[in-house]
Amino acid sequence: MRIRTHSEPRTVVITGATAGVGRACVRAFATDGNRLVLVARGVAGLRAASAEAQAAGSPVRTVLADVSDPEACEAVAARAEAEFGPIDVWINDAFVSVFAPFTEISPEEYRRVTEVTYLGYVNATRAALNRMLPRDHGTIVQVGSAIAYRGIPLQTAYSGAKHAIQGWHEALRCELLASGTGVRTTMVQMPAVNTPQFDWVLNRLRGRARPVAPVYQPHVAARAVRYAADHPGRREYWVGGSTAATLIANAIAPGLLDRYLARTGIAAQQDRGPRNPDDHANLWAPADASRDHGAHGRFDEEAHERSAQLWASQHHGLLAAGGAVLVGAAARALARGR
Repeated sequence: MRIRTHSEPRTVVITGATAGVGRACVRAFATDGNRLVLVARGVAGLRAASAEAQAAGSPVRTVLADVSDPEACEAVAARAEAEFGPIDVWINDAFVSVFAPFTEISPEEYRRVTEVTYLGYVNATRAALNRMLPRDHGTIVQVGSAIAYRGIPLQTAYSGAKHAIQGWHEALRCELLASGTGVRTTMVQMPAVNTPQFDWVLNRLRGRARPVAPVYQPHVAARAVRYAADHPGRREYWVGGSTAATLIANAIAPGLLDRYLARTGIAAQQDRGPRNPDDHANLWAPADASRDHGAHGRFDEEAHERSAQLWASQHHGLLAAGGAVLVGAAARALARGR
């Protein structure tokens, strides 16, 4: 297998490319002459994302597609390779969600969230692997969430889908490793991110939906995705101290975390005041068909511009070596003291 340097142009497919993390990924990959294939349902959002990428110097193709349809995903992959050649990187980010208690979510809505948010990743990955495996080359990045490990109230459908992605990704990664292929899949677990999704979700809460603080800017997440695509040997990366804290707490004391989220999780996901009647849910139809919303949501004033945890996740080997040096130095000092 020929190893490419990261500065060589690559063919990159991004699903959910018109807003939030997906839109920020467009900007992150629109460098080095990368050839971008942007996939989403909203015409206006795709047009704006394409213009941004072209302004940065990247050739772009846009595809209107719903990833819940496996045939649509196969068509995306076929068009990407017909236009730009072999797919090097595939980013899965498309999703939909519902903010409501479980008993207020209909079976049809539950099915829709699962088909897009979970099976959309499965469908898209299958289309990518159909082309990557025969060539023994390619990387697939699954955009995940701390919710992949720790479900939260009012997001049962999304929590279930993200947990499903996590289990499926682990099993798939094992199969790829066992086969000896050069194709890799990795996952990036995200914190709360300042995206338009909180005005797009189907919301049955009293207040307007919001992310649980702390909140990070989309470009922080996109940098992590770009790094993961360039370094796909790791099974996953964590973004944000809140992600690390949540995953660690859930591993150590999940029952205690259940009770904590029962007390705090409902209020933490709602702004004070009533819902905005102009918010448009994108569960069944795109919210950016006629108007682009960009990468950012309405939480710029509180969103963090960087993540120390992301650096730590990317440099865990260096940190481990540094820790070993410190432990060794302490042991030597203790021995001298004796």
